[in-house]
Amino acid sequence: MKINKFIIPICGLALTMLTTTSCSWFDVNPKTDVEAEKLFSTPDGFESALAGIYIASTERQAYGDNWTFGFIDKLAQSYDNIPQDENASTIYDYTRSGGSKDIQATMWQRSYFLIANANNLLRWLDKNGETVIVNKEQKRMLRGEALAWRAFLHFDLLRAWGPIYKNNPKAKSIPYRKVADNSKLPLLPADSVGKLILADIDSAQVLMEYEKNKSLSGSSRRFRLNYWAITALKARVNLYLGNKDVAAACARDVIENSGLTLASTNNGDPAFTSEALFGINIYQMDENYTDLFSRGPGFESQYYLRSDKFDQIFDRKGEGVNDIRCRDYAFFIYADQQEAITRKYQTAVNNLYMVPLIRLPEMYYILCESLPLNEAASYISQVMEYRGLNGYQNFTSEEAREEALEKEYRKEFYAEGQYFFFLKSHGKTDFLLRPSDVSQMTEAQYVFPLPDAEKEYGWTEENEENTDGNDADASAGN
Repeated sequence: MKINKFIIPICGLALTMLTTTSCSWFDVNPKTDVEAEKLFSTPDGFESALAGIYIASTERQAYGDNWTFGFIDKLAQSYDNIPQDENASTIYDYTRSGGSKDIQATMWQRSYFLIANANNLLRWLDKNGETVIVNKEQKRMLRGEALAWRAFLHFDLLRAWGPIYKNNPKAKSIPYRKVADNSKLPLLPADSVGKLILADIDSAQVLMEYEKNKSLSGSSRRFRLNYWAITALKARVNLYLGNKDVAAACARDVIENSGLTLASTNNGDPAFTSEALFGINIYQMDENYTDLFSRGPGFESQYYLRSDKFDQIFDRKGEGVNDIRCRDYAFFIYADQQEAITRKYQTAVNNLYMVPLIRLPEMYYILCESLPLNEAASYISQVMEYRGLNGYQNFTSEEAREEALEKEYRKEFYAEGQYFFFLKSHGKTDFLLRPSDVSQMTEAQYVFPLPDAEKEYGWTEENEENTDGNDADASAGN
């Protein structure tokens, strides 16, 4: 069984199965049943369908831009220049057509498109997977990764369209789709969505246990939703939901048993791909993303930082001068232009370009946030020391711990899409950066509005049906 062969893009047969229209994220092609019957008649057909999900996830509307270094990091004020004719005064205007409103609608649509593909694969596994697929490990892998994708995608949708969770976990958020059709489902409370996400993660984790004893170090499984990536996702989700004991246990398990270790240098690997528990490969990223990141000064259309903001983020006037995350092998630094551009997405490692989606340092930060105050400092300090900095001896207050974590999220996950969600989960009303481009962050900036197309399609925020999530879970199918 060749479970690692879909790292480099191939023909994504699954992408021909589901099409989209302007009025809905899902539409069924009349020929779908015939095409699907043929596709899912062989083990390779099932593999191709799963590969199609990974391939589609690399699109710019998905994790090849918007959900990572693109739109989400624009909201976190990671750049002094943001392409596509946006600026700090308009980026938070979610009502403006041609700007953030349209980007958010595309992100919603592409995420549910990927979820539909995962659900369709699960449906066909139920229908004829038992007879078509003989290899038990392959069968477990297909179902486990599809379930993990469904959880991963719903969680990012929840983080974006859901409330500031700690303030209002019962607020309506998103529908949880477990069927591959265009049936209408209610907007569920955020805590109900969280439970459904964890249920999918738990199922996926059990299915993928066969690779629990395999090290991820140097493994191509890091480009797939492997057992340790799923365990790390479980830590991330539980932290978000406030289940700190579970989050800490999962994070510790990953640190101790995944086979990955923190890196003390990123020379030749500015994105720290050696620490990636899960990431996506984007073919020839250095050539295809020159409009966003490239060598050479004066590229005014790209994601760059002014030197003063660059210095402030990484404390380059103080101890940060030793931080490997901001050295010249991490950024293109142009003194004459007073600009800096990250190298993360212009450097291949072993001839592959990775956009990391979950990395090992996050597990240390989760432990720092989840454990009692007197135990917390050692975990964030370990990451800092590997990055060339002095760590913390201890924290004397919750405020000190939170500020330390914010600084580290801002530096460690620069241009990776995680910092904004840290700010939102903690309900931060402003940025540590001074001066900030926004006077105050509120729910208006943190909670994405439902796309117009979904309202036209039949969703309304006033929909009271199935608000406890129980009926929705039962009616959505398996």
